[in-house]
Amino acid sequence: MSDTAILPAQSNDDSFEDVWDELVWRGLIHVSTDEAALKQLLAGEPITYYCGFDPTAPSLHLGNLVQLLVMRRLQLAGHRPLALVGGSTGLIGDPKPTAERTLNTRELVAEWVGFYEKQVSRFLSFDGDNPARLVNNLDWTAPLSAIDFLREVGKHYRVGAMLKKDAVSARLNSDEGISYTEFSYQILQGLDFLELYRSYGCVLQTGGSDQWGNLTSGTDLIRRAEHVSAHAIGTPLITNSDGTKFGKSEGNAIWLDPALTSPYAMYQFWLNTDDADVIDRLKIFTFFDRAEIERLADAVATEPFKREAQRALAYDVTSLVHGTAATDAAIAATHALFGQGELSELDTTTLEAALRELPNTTTVRTATISQLLVDTNLTKSLGEARRAIEQGGVYLNNAKVESDLTTVESALLDGRMAVLRRGKKTLAGVFVE
Repeated sequence: MSDTAILPAQSNDDSFEDVWDELVWRGLIHVSTDEAALKQLLAGEPITYYCGFDPTAPSLHLGNLVQLLVMRRLQLAGHRPLALVGGSTGLIGDPKPTAERTLNTRELVAEWVGFYEKQVSRFLSFDGDNPARLVNNLDWTAPLSAIDFLREVGKHYRVGAMLKKDAVSARLNSDEGISYTEFSYQILQGLDFLELYRSYGCVLQTGGSDQWGNLTSGTDLIRRAEHVSAHAIGTPLITNSDGTKFGKSEGNAIWLDPALTSPYAMYQFWLNTDDADVIDRLKIFTFFDRAEIERLADAVATEPFKREAQRALAYDVTSLVHGTAATDAAIAATHALFGQGELSELDTTTLEAALRELPNTTTVRTATISQLLVDTNLTKSLGEARRAIEQGGVYLNNAKVESDLTTVESALLDGRMAVLRRGKKTLAGVFVE
């Protein structure tokens, strides 16, 4: 992420009595422990809370961003965040619904821990009266022997209750079954909560509702071992209005690492949000106050063709993750691709990222535009390509192509890229070897 990424700031929204009411209004509470007790707890003196992130991939993704922004909202309300990166639980992985996880090497997990710590740090404040703190559960699990683990932690768990957890139950009823390794994951996560309670007075854990069994593993362990009550909040799993899983693009997650999902791709992802989903996304992923979101909701209802809400969402979240400079560059690329700006003025990284998101082909410098129209599926045949050129409807880097014999080398950007356009809106990218 860019060094100029914006730390989420206080929304100054006076329409809520306390942060619990705001979380409810934003649709961020799907399940929780005692609601009345939580509301009172969050409205009182500052508490310490935590959320964990297991390094099972090289980057955090939009699902993790939901948790990071919940953490930031609680921090803005005066509470003290602990961001846990799972150096030990990442070596195991929580049970997947259908199959056993592939165990990554210790070296790879350690590398990903470093990546996650940097990403997490961009969304929380480590200064002020309630600074965030990074913790790694490998610090307290690595010194723990198997005998100590069984005697001090395992004795508090009942196998019958463990078998009833949704993730475990689903795997037990599958053809794959479940290994003792993944079955034990809930104990490790419970141990995390107990350790953070003992070391920092942590009394609240947040996470996705699909992790509810693991979240309550910690509250149950603290109750048994320490005879006190701790709390958990499960946020809803976000889906699109058509029921499809949110944050998936052609089967690929939207990552927070710009090397895996470019700022341009992220901006386009949010810009393409459906009208039926955009207000819910604004509530969850931005710090716009209630009045502004209601204004944007009215804009969606009365002038949806302007897509004001989508543009606000795309700009705010992309800036939050990658910084305003990267977001401005993504917008400039969007305009330039459609002939509303100078392609030559774009930085090459943004331009290449934009072209990679389009249908594209790699070719030789002497390839003709008519052949490239076919190679990129902008036309179905060379004959159709020639007719499109003759009719004046084909552009290379926003300049009209006059002849079907024109080659791509006549107008390359950075000596290796070109934008091919048919008509006003149909684009493709060209890369030369």
